Amino acid sequence: MLENIKGPEDLKHLTEKELECLAHEIREYIIDVTSETGGHLASNLGVVELTIALFKAFDPPKDKIIWDVGHQAYTHKILSGRKDALKTLRRKGGLSGFPKAEESDFDAFDTGHSSTSISAGLGLAQARDLLGEDHRVISVIGDGSLTGGMAYEGLNNAARMKKNFIIVLNDNNMSISHNVGGVSNYLNKVRTDQNYTALKRNVEDYLKKLTKGDKLVKTLKRAKDSIKQMVVPGMFFEDMGITYLGPVDGHNINELTKTFKEAATVNHAVIVHVITKKGRGYLDAEKHPEKYHGVEPFDRETGKRITESRKSYSSYFGECLTELAAEDKKIVAVTAAMPDGTGLSGFAKAYPDRFFDVGIAEQHAVTSAAGMAAGGLKPVVAVYSSFMQRGFDQILHDVCIQNLHVVFAIDRAGLVGSDGETHQGIFDISYLSMIPNMTVMAPKNSSELRSMLIKAIGMDGPVAIRYPRGEAYEGLKEFHAPIETGKAEMLHEGSDTALFALGSMVSTAEHIMEKERVNGHDWTLVNARFAKPVDEEMVKRLCQTHRRIITLEENVLNGGMGLMVGKIASETDRNVEVLNISLPDRYVEHGDIDSLRMMLGIDSDSIIERIEADE
Repeated sequence: MLENIKGPEDLKHLTEKELECLAHEIREYIIDVTSETGGHLASNLGVVELTIALFKAFDPPKDKIIWDVGHQAYTHKILSGRKDALKTLRRKGGLSGFPKAEESDFDAFDTGHSSTSISAGLGLAQARDLLGEDHRVISVIGDGSLTGGMAYEGLNNAARMKKNFIIVLNDNNMSISHNVGGVSNYLNKVRTDQNYTALKRNVEDYLKKLTKGDKLVKTLKRAKDSIKQMVVPGMFFEDMGITYLGPVDGHNINELTKTFKEAATVNHAVIVHVITKKGRGYLDAEKHPEKYHGVEPFDRETGKRITESRKSYSSYFGECLTELAAEDKKIVAVTAAMPDGTGLSGFAKAYPDRFFDVGIAEQHAVTSAAGMAAGGLKPVVAVYSSFMQRGFDQILHDVCIQNLHVVFAIDRAGLVGSDGETHQGIFDISYLSMIPNMTVMAPKNSSELRSMLIKAIGMDGPVAIRYPRGEAYEGLKEFHAPIETGKAEMLHEGSDTALFALGSMVSTAEHIMEKERVNGHDWTLVNARFAKPVDEEMVKRLCQTHRRIITLEENVLNGGMGLMVGKIASETDRNVEVLNISLPDRYVEHGDIDSLRMMLGIDSDSIIERIEADE
């Protein structure tokens, strides 16, 4: 079946049995592809029938489908003519793992972060109405994304719509890890409310047996809102003024298609509540959907990774924080739906009363941590660099103005690779360093991460530690000078040229120094340690004894450490050249990290070429 599907029009006349066969083939294809390329597996397996029904009920790309986050859009890409290209998924020059408007007209809006689809869809619907156009707008959002406050801002305004706007709530009781909080509890009640589902089923079955029963069913459906008000707990959406349809079996294509067509007849905002199972069709992913959220290439028979990686910075961070918490009862951990990804699952098991997973709500995570600090606790907020951007105002306003002692563990700092523009953590030095009272550190290796975490917890005021995705660097452990605020670490003192490197770039600088030593150059190597405050004393010392300082950081140039080093050097009485090695001031596409580093000129060979060209 799948080989014959070139676009949405090929779905229109398939039988129910043929559509079920197609769904099975799509699942097998997604498993095959992600086992080779890596990607988001469990979320995509859960929405196969949902996506087929959307393409069958509506007319994309004329009708606009917006996927919240977008990591569940593989079936969407397959059905829109990108089946063969899916084999290039997340590879440099290949398909993005998320919707991309420049990739296809079927991708109505670029996504990558959570809780945005209702707002984006509402904007598209308002543009449609003002321009007098005639098409549907459908925003798909997961129940996990409903923990994000932006979703409610969108819902609040969607209730004012005077024309059709469809919201599909994909409810699988998961975000990345299991959902938490009141929204999850509310949806659990709606899912399982037997009074409503039994009443609806029994009334419809009885009426259909009567003469003209079908007409009676249709008539009663028009009045069912009042029934739902009586028997469905809360009717939160209806009370907002948004028509609620569901819950609907998210793996029944026929039922989904009928419900979507019914939703299209409503002349205001309507929400279709769809129940799906994350990981459906791959047993291990069904049992452990959080394990198969984002996968590296794996053996589909065993589920094991093809290449086993060494211990990550996230793991070292989690283990160290758990150990420190045993000694200090005031230490608490906060995360935004990422206990596994940030390495905090062990902490959560050891200290459940001191672990706070707030759901996909970075702003709340930051401000609640500020409250904890004001109340005498020592909160550590663990979050990915690109997601921390969402809490920028709260860091600036609620933490730093009051100079509260909150520790930010900034995971996935720098290039993250295959997830692309929306996930690269290449701006955190810039947006954190500009804030008064903030201290920003970056470790050169795993053992220094531990030392920095101990230091950060013992400090006053806000402090951030940034560290990269993946395997922790284990080299240079013979260098372990005590961490002093705002002080760099001299690793090797040579002459002529000084490499002033931060965090992940220290190992790169080490390789550069070794390669240049073969060429007869004995260069200085400094571990910057602090992006803010930069060690002015060290920079001035280097200016007195070196012709050139080369700064290295895995962050964009603007607002980065390198510009601060250049400023300090320019204020000395020495004419010292400062060469900044950083990332360009642009968004970075998806691809494996080694390829991206080479493309962006921050691998050791590319940097040496640039240094030689600068001579």
